[in-house]
Amino acid sequence: MATASNRPGADFLFRFLASGGFVSYIPAKITGFKKFTGSGMAGTLLALALVPFLPEGETAFALFCLAFLPFSVWVADRASLSFATHDDPRIVIDEIIGYWIAILFLERTPFNLAAAFIFFRALDTLKPWPIKKLETSVRGGFGIIIDDVLAGAEANLLARLAALIFL
Repeated sequence: MATASNRPGADFLFRFLASGGFVSYIPAKITGFKKFTGSGMAGTLLALALVPFLPEGETAFALFCLAFLPFSVWVADRASLSFATHDDPRIVIDEIIGYWIAILFLERTPFNLAAAFIFFRALDTLKPWPIKKLETSVRGGFGIIIDDVLAGAEANLLARLAALIFL
C-alpha cells in the first residue's frame, strides 16, 4: 500500500492535519456509520470555530489564505496517500480552506459568517457545475482542494448578495 512516508509518524501527522485534528472522525464515532457521514460538516464547523484565531485585516487574512492553500494541497495529497484513497471523507482540510475562502474579504459579522457557512455547505454538498467537474477530473491533493476552494468563492459571492438584499 502506498503511504505518505515509510515512517508511521509522518502518516500520523498528515492524517492529523488533514482531518482537522481528527475532528472528521467524530461523526463516525457518534453515528456508528463507517463512511464518516457528516465529516465535511465537522470540518466546516472547525473552520468557523477557528475564525477568532485567524489574522485580522483583509490583507493579512488574504496572505494567510494564500499561504495556507498550497499547504492544504500538500497535506491533502500526503493524507490521500496515507489513507490509500483519493479524497477520503476523513480529509477535511479542504472544507477548512474552502470556508475561509468563503469569508475572505467579508466583514466578520454574525450574518456574514452564517451566510457564508450555509452557502458553502450547500455548494459543497450539492456540487453544482463546475464544482462537480473539478472534483471528478482533477486528481491528487490539488483535486481534493480545488472544488472546495471554488465552492468557497461561490459562497463568498452569494453571501455578499445576501448581505445586499437583507441588510
